[in-house]
Amino acid sequence: MVVAGIARAQTEVIEGQLDGGGDFEMIPFQVPAGTAEVFIEHPSQQSENVLDYGLWDPTGFRGYGGGNSEGFGVSVTGATRSYLPGSIVPGTWAVMIGKAKVPMKPPRFRLEVTLRTTQTLAAQRRAELLPSSLSTEARWYAGDFHVHSRQSGDAKPTFEEIAAFASSRGLDFVELSEHNTNAHYGLIDDAQRRLTNFLFIPGVEFTTYKGHANGIGATKYVDHRLGLDGVTIDTAFAALKEQGAVVSLNHPLLDLGDSCIGCKWEHRVPRDLQAVEIATGGWDKTGVFFTRDTIAWWERIVSQGLRPAPIGGSDDHEGGAGSGAFYSPIGSPTTMVFANGLAVANIVEGVRLGHTVVKLQGPSDPMVDLRIGDGMVGDEVLVSEGEIVATVTGGDGAELIILRDGTEHARVPVSGAEFVHREALMTSGRYRAEVHVGGEPRTITNNIWVSLVARPAGCGCVGGGEAVLAVLAVVVLRRRSRGWCPAREDEHQR
Repeated sequence: MVVAGIARAQTEVIEGQLDGGGDFEMIPFQVPAGTAEVFIEHPSQQSENVLDYGLWDPTGFRGYGGGNSEGFGVSVTGATRSYLPGSIVPGTWAVMIGKAKVPMKPPRFRLEVTLRTTQTLAAQRRAELLPSSLSTEARWYAGDFHVHSRQSGDAKPTFEEIAAFASSRGLDFVELSEHNTNAHYGLIDDAQRRLTNFLFIPGVEFTTYKGHANGIGATKYVDHRLGLDGVTIDTAFAALKEQGAVVSLNHPLLDLGDSCIGCKWEHRVPRDLQAVEIATGGWDKTGVFFTRDTIAWWERIVSQGLRPAPIGGSDDHEGGAGSGAFYSPIGSPTTMVFANGLAVANIVEGVRLGHTVVKLQGPSDPMVDLRIGDGMVGDEVLVSEGEIVATVTGGDGAELIILRDGTEHARVPVSGAEFVHREALMTSGRYRAEVHVGGEPRTITNNIWVSLVARPAGCGCVGGGEAVLAVLAVVVLRRRSRGWCPAREDEHQR
C-alpha cells in the first residue's frame, strides 16, 4: 500500500508498508522530461528494522547503497557514493527496498523524492579502466581479495587510503569487492594512473540475505534481487562468469546472526565453484572461531570433486584504520597468486588456474611453494616418476606438513631462511602443503592433483615417427586442459 503526496515544490513523499512476500519490492515514481537530478531521502520508520535501498531508471540499474542511512542521488555527471551518473531518462523510475531484517511487521518506509532541473551533485571524472601491466614478471604476487572502499555503503576509505596502507604491508594488489554495485569501476582508472607498483582489481561482493559471493574481476552490475524477475543464484553466477569474473564464496561459515546479515552461505554450492575464501580476517582474530572450520569445509568439498582455489580476504571496511577485538586490516590474511604479470587479467587468471597460497595471518607468514614435476598448485599432473618438492621461505622453526587426499602424509621441521623438502613421489593423489607456527596453521596451499602412471612407450601420434615422444617422463595438465597427448589435441577441442 502506497500513499503519495507533495511535501514541497519538486519533492514527492511516498510512504507506506511493504506488503509483498519476497525479499525485495520496487517502489515506482515518475520522472518528467527536463529533470537534471534525482535525489532520495529515506528516513527510518522503525528503528528495529533494517532496510536496503537501490535505484533503477527505465533502462536499468543506477546504484545500491544497502542499509546506508544517507540520502542518495544521481545526475548526468554526478552521483552520491555507490550510485552511477548518467542520463536522466524520463519515465518510470523505482526505488528498490530490500528487507534485510524486519522483526517489526509489516515493515514501513518513507521516501522523499526530490527532482531538480539543475544539477547540485559534483561532477565526477569517470573512465573505462584501461588494461595496464605494472609488471610482466611471472612470479608470486601478494594481495587481498576482500576490501571495501567508500563506494560500499557501509565502508569509509578512499582508493588512495587503501592503496597506501596495502602498499605499506608489501601487497601488490587488492580487489575492491563492493556490495552489489559497480559504481567504483569508472573511478578506478583515475586512481590507478597515479600508482606505478600497486594494482586495483575491480570486483563485487554479491550480497544476498543467505550468503555473500565474490565476483573477482567483475565490472558490470549483476542483479542481486533473488526471487524477483526470475533472478536466481544460477543466473547471477552465470552473469558473473560471462564477463570473465572468477566466482568465489565469501566467509561461507560466518554465522553472526543480525551482526552480519546473510553472511553464512545457505544457498547450494555450485559444482563449478572457482574459489573459496578459506580465511576472512587474520588468524589471530578469526582462526579459532571459524577459519579452522572453513578450511575443513573447503577440504570436504574438494574431496567431493570440486576444485575451488583457496583465497583469503580481510573484509576491511576501514582502509587499515579500524579498531576493535575482531578487526583485521588489509592484508590479514594475504593471498599469494602465481601470475604471469601484475595486471588484472593476469591475477584473475592465476586464481582461475588455482595457483594460490593463503597466508592466514598476513604477509610476514612463511611462504611455501609446492611443486611436483613441472606442476604447481592448482595443476593436474600425469607423471611416470617424480619428486614432491616444497620450498619454505621465512619459516625457520616452523613445521611443514604435506597432505595427501586431505590426510597428513609427512611432517617435517623447517630450518633456515629457505628450506627445501624433497621426497620421491610414490602414490597418486591430491597433494597440498601447510606450514604451522607454534602448532597453529599459518600457510595453506591449493592442491596438486597427481596421477602416477607407467612410463609410456609412445603416444600413438599419427605421422610422428617412432622416435616422437618415445619416452614421456612428466606431463602437466593445466586445469583448463582436457588432454595430454598431442595426437588427440583436436579431439579435446571439440
